[in-house]
Amino acid sequence: MHYSVGALIKEKDKYLLIDRKKPPLGFAGIAGHIDQGENAIEALKREVREESGLKIKNCKLLFKEGLNWNWCSKGAKTHYWYLFECEAEGKPRLDKSEAKSIQWYTRDEIKKLKLEPVWRYWFKKLKII
Repeated sequence: MHYSVGALIKEKDKYLLIDRKKPPLGFAGIAGHIDQGENAIEALKREVREESGLKIKNCKLLFKEGLNWNWCSKGAKTHYWYLFECEAEGKPRLDKSEAKSIQWYTRDEIKKLKLEPVWRYWFKKLKII
């Protein structure tokens, strides 16, 4: 099992998503594994900074949940997730090693995207789609 964090970053009526370059493919919020010696908040701040250049100002834990169907390219078939709603500052920048694009999307636009499976799950659970 791997432990992961996800950042649901919203500004006005739009959500920040990347189009993932590495499997599992699809549009997703900023996310990543918790490194050994890190706690969930430290991992969240690091991942957001690395993948978007943004700085987390505030965050609120939305869910802690083990998903036995959520696989990753590092070989894990199960992930224990910490999903946070985040307020961030700065201007998003593209990390070309992680994503094809980074952009703000409305709910209606998100409904039309091919979402990465775990993010489809989160958006449905949160009734965003």
